[in-house]
Amino acid sequence: MPVALTYPGVYIQEIPSGVRTITGVATSITAFVGRTLRGPVNQAVTINSFGDFERSFGGLWVDSLLSYAVRDFFLNGGGQAIIVRLTDKIASEAIFDTNGLLLTAVSKGAWGTGLRARVDTDVHPVDDPTLFNLTVRDTTTGLTEVFRNVSVANGPRRIDRVLANESNLVRVQGALPTTPPTAHGVPTAGKSIWEDDTASSKVDDKNKGLDSAALGAEYLIGSETGKTGIYALEQADLFNLLCIPPDQVDKDISTSVITEAAVYCEKRRALLIIDPLVAWKDMDTITKDATGRNAIGTISKNAAVFFPRLMQPNPLRGNQIEAFAACGAVAGIIARTDTQRGIWKAPAGLDATLVGVQQLSIPLTDAENGQINPLGINCIRALPAVGPVIWGARTLQGDDRLASEWKYIPVRRLALYIEESLYRGTQWVVFEPNDEPLWSQIRLNLGAFMHNLFRQGAFQGRTPREAYFVKCDSETTTQNDINNGIVNIIVGFAPLKPAEFVVISLQQIAGQISV
Repeated sequence: MPVALTYPGVYIQEIPSGVRTITGVATSITAFVGRTLRGPVNQAVTINSFGDFERSFGGLWVDSLLSYAVRDFFLNGGGQAIIVRLTDKIASEAIFDTNGLLLTAVSKGAWGTGLRARVDTDVHPVDDPTLFNLTVRDTTTGLTEVFRNVSVANGPRRIDRVLANESNLVRVQGALPTTPPTAHGVPTAGKSIWEDDTASSKVDDKNKGLDSAALGAEYLIGSETGKTGIYALEQADLFNLLCIPPDQVDKDISTSVITEAAVYCEKRRALLIIDPLVAWKDMDTITKDATGRNAIGTISKNAAVFFPRLMQPNPLRGNQIEAFAACGAVAGIIARTDTQRGIWKAPAGLDATLVGVQQLSIPLTDAENGQINPLGINCIRALPAVGPVIWGARTLQGDDRLASEWKYIPVRRLALYIEESLYRGTQWVVFEPNDEPLWSQIRLNLGAFMHNLFRQGAFQGRTPREAYFVKCDSETTTQNDINNGIVNIIVGFAPLKPAEFVVISLQQIAGQISV
């Protein structure tokens, strides 16, 4: 009863319905970890297009297979990605003196060497000697930033604070000078401001920025406590797919990195997409190597490998055809399939066509496909009239010898989706009175979520009873559990498994003998 009944009359009270809608989480947010041309280091940055990637991380870079993988992700239907840029100890920021004001590039890399800055005193009010304007230009991309009426004195327009909040190119290096920087002169005839050293300041040869060299396993793995390497993804609330493209075209990702990444994906309820080994050039090598953990680094149910690599034109090398990692394109296909068909549909088949791929590094026949598919290796095939398509949907537990219940990617991903959605959607249960009223609410809300999936065709079965169940009552939660503050919920579902093998039996009808 909400209020004390003190006067004769009608009292209105609202009774909670007990409905707490469970919303399904996103299914195809893809994390990429590795080197990029520019951008913040060891930070998980969310992007929604390749244009975002170009603005924040510099776009395509010949030394970064990750940049091409991100391009392929969005080209093939990807919607949202998380980028973690990593560098080694060699990488450094460009630093330059702007007439007394020391500036540094906002992030490490040789890109900062193309920065120039100009100071002028066309300010308002004109009689204030503490004010100046700063113009910064990235001569490589043409991006120009202008900061007017700034000062080195303490105040709302102090230059270091303005740059920290507004600039995507530079920051103040060290302590501020006590006096404003002097203004630059006008450019000489025939030269622009950004071509004349008297009209703008540039980075000298001693302070050029340096790019990162190829990353070793220690940089890719990073530190869980320091949130570096793959563990920088601790900054991200959710990701569903993880791609770590090879750092070099002719090199493989270390098995120690794959092992660590697979364990982390199991913890975060995500799927690791693995690129094939460079040595996989013939069936004998593949069948010999693909025997488990020693070759790839994991046999996790939350990992899948796709073979072979993709042959694509490289716009940074005159559109020469080169081999690229397939993980980005595969992640894009998974995202596209989730949108068009649902997470329970295998991201393979004639609909899973790869965009921007001219050919494959190793064309596969049906017989070769039949050799490696039972090993849990997913093939990418070039089919007549269709082109390159994904032609496999198994996890690394899909090796027939393992007899795993998590053999297929859509089954595993559907389970991860349900787990993550229910985990987030049942937080309200904590500290509620642990008895039948709570249990009935749990059954109501979880049942509504599962029934919605059933209506969309996510489960096997003609009726809800055949497709799923939600159990939470005195059988799952005993008095001893109640005394220990535990409520047990059991959720089951009948997954849809892909029609991997289609068998057509053909019989000739013999003529009837008339009598």
